[in-house]
Amino acid sequence: MEVTPFVWIITIAVTIAFFIYEFFTHVRKPHEPSIAESARWSAFYIALALVFGVGVGVVSGWTFGGEYFAGYLTEKALSIDNLFVFLIVMSSFAVPKIYQQKVLMIGIVIALVLRGVFIAVGAALIENFTWVFYLFGALLLVLAYQQAFSHGDSNVVDGRFMRFVRRHLPVTDEYHEDKLTVRKEGRRWVTPMMLTIVAIGFVDLIFAVDSIPAIYGLTEQAYLVFTANVFALMGLRQLFFLIGGLLERLVYLAQGLAVILAFIGVKLLIHALHKNELPFINGGEPITVIPEIPIWLSLLFIAGTIAVATVASLRKTRVDDRSAVDRV
Repeated sequence: MEVTPFVWIITIAVTIAFFIYEFFTHVRKPHEPSIAESARWSAFYIALALVFGVGVGVVSGWTFGGEYFAGYLTEKALSIDNLFVFLIVMSSFAVPKIYQQKVLMIGIVIALVLRGVFIAVGAALIENFTWVFYLFGALLLVLAYQQAFSHGDSNVVDGRFMRFVRRHLPVTDEYHEDKLTVRKEGRRWVTPMMLTIVAIGFVDLIFAVDSIPAIYGLTEQAYLVFTANVFALMGLRQLFFLIGGLLERLVYLAQGLAVILAFIGVKLLIHALHKNELPFINGGEPITVIPEIPIWLSLLFIAGTIAVATVASLRKTRVDDRSAVDRV
């Protein structure tokens, strides 16, 4: 897939333009978006992502189109998990609802910048060191295990990083509208809004660690990795307000994501064997006994896992709700 510098420049410029438009039309004036507003914009961004994927398939071939869609689905699922942590962070800091849009927007921009850095580093590693596929595959298997069995055990707000921040920055007890800092008694103070954004930036860094290796397990095209991440993050703010209550009902989302990460980890290890150049593995020769997993199977597996996790979660919470009513 050939992507010229001009296409890269246009893509990045359009991405920046979208976020600037979002800020000035929706975020600049503090308000809590309605369900109708959130639904319209969520549908718009999802439709835009699908149209772009079809365009990739038509212009560059459906192998690359399939890679994009598999990457987009994976990143969207991981982004929804990201939203769940955002919800916990903003609840812990008691962010007023009218200011949550600003926090989310800044958090999403931070996520995009961090993922951009990780994408560039990942592309350089893959280009020069084929053994990195072993590293990515092993990392995803470890992350899959943690996702399945340690999800929700740590509290970012009370973690070491945030305790360090609180010790070294003077923090006000109350919010001052949506300001990040205020001047009091001749001294500059940090508001809880700033702490919330710092916490969300830290969360973004953690999520980028599993997000980028995961999508590189589905495509080696840096352009598809970038655009899949952009479209997964676009509309995430509106999706937060649209499914905020639903997030708490997706009780099996962590397990579903763990299955996806483990699947991609295995896919990466198989790919690493096919590209093998390490002298201590099969004398530095490729191992092709195990066939590589085709992209169409990856796409079906990822979509199916997300569907099963969602249906099972909603069924479980429905049963729990009925049991709670019966006990009353």
